[in-house]
Amino acid sequence: MVLVFKTSVRANDEVKKLRPLLNKLTGRNGQWNFDLEDCDNILRVETKYLEANNITTTLRNQGFYCEELV
Repeated sequence: MVLVFKTSVRANDEVKKLRPLLNKLTGRNGQWNFDLEDCDNILRVETKYLEANNITTTLRNQGFYCEELV
């Protein structure tokens, strides 16, 4: 399953800050990436087990806006 989020992450240094947290969340079987070229700074997460609220809570706890796009 692929989850897609609109975020306030705008720079590569912010992505680097989130990398360890997202890697831990997604584990070995998941993948994630940001599209900072998109106006919504899209985060795509490929996962079998995570729910969207796990991702939104993690980013919000780090001070970023994050909303699932449905």
